Amino acid sequence: MRFFHLSDLHIGKQLHAYSLRDNQQAALSQVVERAREYRPDAILICGDIFDRAVPSGESYAVFDKFLQELSAITPTIPVMMVAGNHDNAQRLGYASSFLEKHQIYLSVSAPTQQEDHLKKIVLHDGYGEVNFYLLPFLKPGYVRHLFAEGAVRSYESAVREIIGRENIDYGKRNVLLSHQFYTNGGQEPKRCESEQLVISLGGLENVDVSVVEKFDYVALGHIHGAQKVKFPHIRYCGTPLKYSVSEEHHRKSITMVTMGEKGEGIAIETLPIEPVQDVRKVRGLLKEVIESATDENRHDFLSVILTDEKEPYHPKEQLEEAYDCILEVRVDNARTRNRLQGQGEEFCQQPMEMFRSFYQEMQGQPLTAEEEAMVEGIVDEWEEGT
Repeated sequence: MRFFHLSDLHIGKQLHAYSLRDNQQAALSQVVERAREYRPDAILICGDIFDRAVPSGESYAVFDKFLQELSAITPTIPVMMVAGNHDNAQRLGYASSFLEKHQIYLSVSAPTQQEDHLKKIVLHDGYGEVNFYLLPFLKPGYVRHLFAEGAVRSYESAVREIIGRENIDYGKRNVLLSHQFYTNGGQEPKRCESEQLVISLGGLENVDVSVVEKFDYVALGHIHGAQKVKFPHIRYCGTPLKYSVSEEHHRKSITMVTMGEKGEGIAIETLPIEPVQDVRKVRGLLKEVIESATDENRHDFLSVILTDEKEPYHPKEQLEEAYDCILEVRVDNARTRNRLQGQGEEFCQQPMEMFRSFYQEMQGQPLTAEEEAMVEGIVDEWEEGT
C-alpha cells in the first residue's frame, strides 16, 4: 500500500505582511499532480489545515479547489484528515458527512462520550487490510472525564489512554494520524520559528514516542521540519512551504510511504515541492545585495543583513527597487555589535517594547494608538498580578 503524508498546510498564512495564497495554491497543485502520477492508495493530512481558527473566505476557496481536484482523480483516492491546534473543530468539520460520500474523511475532535471512539478507516491491498486511526489534536482536559480519576494528568497520558481504549490488534497493519508534540525520551524534535508552540514548564505537552511505537507507521503533524522521531516509521513530514526564514535550507516535499506485508517495514520517499517564491537570507554590503538581484531571484522573500559600516540612506527603499518582497532589514557592523556588547547582561526589553517589535515584524506596521492602549492595559494587569 502506498500513501502520501502531508501536514501543516496552514492555508491563509502570511509571511510577515505578505500573502502566501499563490504559493499555497501552487504547492497544493503539485500535490494533485503527484497524486495523478503516483496514484497513491490514500492521502493523509495531519492537522493545521488552516492557519487560523476562523479562516477567511479566500482560504476556504483554496482548500475547496484542492479537494475538488483530488476528488476528480479516478479511481478515487481516499483523503484522511485530522484537526490540528490551529483548526476550529466545528468549522473544519462542517459538511463532513457529505465529504465522506466522496471518500474524504475528517476527524476534528477527540472522543467526548464513552461510546465514542477514534475514527477508523480500513483499506485493503494484496496483503489484506490496513487500519488507519485518526487522532486529532487533544489536550488532557478534552478527555479526562472518560477515565478514572488521576488516569489523565498530562498530554502523554491523554494520548496513551485514548489509544489504549481502542483495543488495537497490533498483529495487523495499523497507521496512526496524529497532531501532537512527540519526543524521544525527552529529546525534542528540531523546531522552526514558524511553529507557534508554547514551551510548557516540565515539558507537559510532550508525548513520548513509546506511546505509539507499535503502529506500523505514525503520520505526524505539528512540527514544520521533516524528521523522524527515534524510529523511521514515526515521522513528521514538515510543511509544504517555507513559513519562516529559519526554514531557508529546508527542502519541502511530499512524504510518500510504501508499506508491504506485516513485518516487512516501510519504504519512504520524498517528492519535492518547488516554491513559486523561495525564502532566503542574504548578507553583505547594500550595493552587493542589490547587484545580486536577477530575474530569477528578485521575487523571493528576503531577510537582509547589511554589513555596511556607514549606515546607508533608506536601505529598505533601495532594496525594494531591486526585490519584490523584503521581509526584514537588519544591520550587522562594528557599531551594532559594540552596542549589543555594551548592553551585556543588563540589556532587558520591557514587555511593551518586545510586543511593539513583535507586532511590527509580523504585521509590517506599528500598533495603532487604540491597539497600544489595549495592550498596555493587558500588560498593566499582568504586572499587577505578578
